[in-house]
Amino acid sequence: MRLTAFSILFAASVALAGAQGRAAAAAIDAAFDQWWSASDPDGARGAASRVIQSGVTFDDAFRRLRAGRTYARDVPTGVVLERRRAEGEEFYYSLDVPPTYDPSRRYQVRIQLHGGVGAGEDNRRRGNGAIGALAGPAESEQIYIIPTSWLDVPWWSDKQLRNLRAILDRTKRAYNVDENRVVVSGVSDGGTASYYVAMRDTTPYASFLPLIGSLMQLAARQFNLDDLYPNNLKNKPFFVVNTGRDLLYPTRAIAPVMRNLQRAGVTVDYRPRDGAHNTAWWPDVREDFERFAREHTRVPYPDTLSWQTGPDDPFNRAHWLVIDELTTAPSAPLRPDVNQIPTPRTLAFGVLSSGSTSTRVVPDSDAARLGLKNRDVLLEVNGTPIGPEAELDTVLETCCRQTTSLALTVERGGERIALTGTLTGKSQYGQTVPMFPRRRPNGRVDLVKSGNLVRATTSGVRAFTLLVSPDVFDLQQPITVEVNDKAVVNQRVLPDVTTLLKWAAVDNDRLMLFASEIRVTVDH
Repeated sequence: MRLTAFSILFAASVALAGAQGRAAAAAIDAAFDQWWSASDPDGARGAASRVIQSGVTFDDAFRRLRAGRTYARDVPTGVVLERRRAEGEEFYYSLDVPPTYDPSRRYQVRIQLHGGVGAGEDNRRRGNGAIGALAGPAESEQIYIIPTSWLDVPWWSDKQLRNLRAILDRTKRAYNVDENRVVVSGVSDGGTASYYVAMRDTTPYASFLPLIGSLMQLAARQFNLDDLYPNNLKNKPFFVVNTGRDLLYPTRAIAPVMRNLQRAGVTVDYRPRDGAHNTAWWPDVREDFERFAREHTRVPYPDTLSWQTGPDDPFNRAHWLVIDELTTAPSAPLRPDVNQIPTPRTLAFGVLSSGSTSTRVVPDSDAARLGLKNRDVLLEVNGTPIGPEAELDTVLETCCRQTTSLALTVERGGERIALTGTLTGKSQYGQTVPMFPRRRPNGRVDLVKSGNLVRATTSGVRAFTLLVSPDVFDLQQPITVEVNDKAVVNQRVLPDVTTLLKWAAVDNDRLMLFASEIRVTVDH
């Protein structure tokens, strides 16, 4: 009788425990159902409290977030016309989704930014919403996001940065997007804007592919932009196309900028083409463009990272680095700095040129004292023949690195004329100028990660936060952080569901999840 009673009691306890376990699992399932049904990051943040209250463990929550939502099969395909209202604006955009869309596959996404921003005075959608002639090959099935910009809300604005983020977030909630294969491209103003996005908000994107745009156009006075930080371009690769007969951004103006970016450590695949300010060359570069996008996938937790920002900048984050606070305490600027570029030799020398032909000689310059005239065609420099397509800036840099003497042979009015002289200090190699001026304080953090050791070098920063992912840190061991060659952190960090959900709500990203935060104060 006693054994029977004990057996009954034990069975009842097991049944009760099983019922409680099923109830707990059901509560967790229901909480995550609410999480996955959220329509935006704010909704996800609201659902996070229910997930936490469900008692889910960190490991279970991490597993669920990594697996992601279940995608519906009955979603619109082809050209899908959409719009969103935010910040007092109506943002029109479209998706171009493969007719064969399969929710079990992860799709590459290209965000395509249009040109002619200054010509559009309202927010009307451009064209019919399809990617059109700029589509990739049929076999490279991908989703195209085609947003709209206009004169009052140009691509180079905080509103548009937030708009691109919101549109991408919406797309990821409805379609199975490969988060490591989201690229930004654009034509003309859209190409220029690709550089802007890369300097302000790099985290969601794998690469940037600007077409017939200009980085330096962002420095134009009429744009009236706050400080921009080209050092941030080092975080992602670029595929750049410009054309030789473009009246706005010809290769002779763009090529020196691209060379300077490459020298400074920015990954640039530069593809100069013959042609005017149009995309007639697209069929010739399409395969290489798509191969570049395919081969340069995003690294969600890069081992090296550099980010620079100004005061009160809402875009103060790059992947696992957040710059929290700047400082007024003196600190040496970090070197090397992409913003500091060698002065173009042609400008220092005192001449503007198109290929090997001078187009303007600056009065009282070395070029003027040497006797160079407008429309002179350069034939030889220090005895070396020069071809008609040679870029004068490159020629001067090559031949004048280690000499102050210059002997030119030019063609003027059908005659060969010899010009000789001595360069002054203004023409000497090695001077630098800023690409973008600095009007306000700014701060920069450079990170190098090796295992559980993070080395940080800072300038102008009082505090920053490191976001810790169990994918790349061993949470069973201490994490060491050195700042400016001084160890400031050496501790284990505990995975935390609240932190996990906080950043998962912001990023909506299965491939970039964070378990903990380490806040670091810089000792000046």
